[in-house]
Amino acid sequence: MKLIDISRKFFGGEVYPGDPEPVSEQICEIGEKSECNLSVIHACVHNATHVDAPLHFLSNGETIENLPVETFVGPCTVIQVPAGVITGEYVDRHFPKKCERLLIKGGGRAFFMDSSAQELADRGLILIGTDSLSVGCKGNQTGPHKAFLQNNVAVLEGLDLSAVKPGNYFLFAPPVCYNGLEGAPVRAVLIEDYIFWSGKNT
Repeated sequence: MKLIDISRKFFGGEVYPGDPEPVSEQICEIGEKSECNLSVIHACVHNATHVDAPLHFLSNGETIENLPVETFVGPCTVIQVPAGVITGEYVDRHFPKKCERLLIKGGGRAFFMDSSAQELADRGLILIGTDSLSVGCKGNQTGPHKAFLQNNVAVLEGLDLSAVKPGNYFLFAPPVCYNGLEGAPVRAVLIEDYIFWSGKNT
């Protein structure tokens, strides 16, 4: 079973403009006064690899702990797209017609328009993932997010797909159970040879 870690490191990476830089503080250190090391962090829940819950853009949306865990575990498809804006026409011509979980490899610089996000939501997608910091570009965040989140499409952002070839995989990427919040970090992993691991070859 080959595992591919597609998570970005939480500290020291690119942060969405305007969000706070994540900071850690060690409050206990093994020594005369402490038997353990203990750290606290201050960070935005949308830092590094993370999931957006509907509450992020919908005032009465679900919080992160209420999203079905099975949404983030299962077969997925990785596709590569050019950097820039993904239009509805591009989705219609180049995206798979039937896919529940779709990960976008765009060098961290591919973003959805409202129309392309709605096109995917209408196809029955349950999860959209991207190696960009957000599914939307600066100045157009609300439309793409709402198109996905209003249609119960989970949004997985900030992936590291640099070592991943386009193709079919098994995704394991449930968010941390930060109850009551609009997002949470993820340790996302792809299983490349999942068909053998699952026993489907027998």
